[in-house]
Amino acid sequence: MADPRTDEGGEIGLVLHVLGPRAEGGRVNSLLEPGMMVRHPERPDLGLGQVQSVIGARATVNFEHAGKVVIDLRHATLLPDFQS
Repeated sequence: MADPRTDEGGEIGLVLHVLGPRAEGGRVNSLLEPGMMVRHPERPDLGLGQVQSVIGARATVNFEHAGKVVIDLRHATLLPDFQS
């Protein structure tokens, strides 16, 4: 399986993983902040989402096809969407 952080030429692209506390040794990645546009790579059916709040290990995201969803960042990875 191809690495999603690379394009077909193998170059690292501008895709940043926003990882929860478990992956970050207990710290929520500071890249995730209100107003950011994100996608949930394991749930493409949710569509594009806008981060509403981040409190501890939980983020509230308003997705275009699912409405407001609370994401436990210890169990999910959100990808910033800089093209929207």
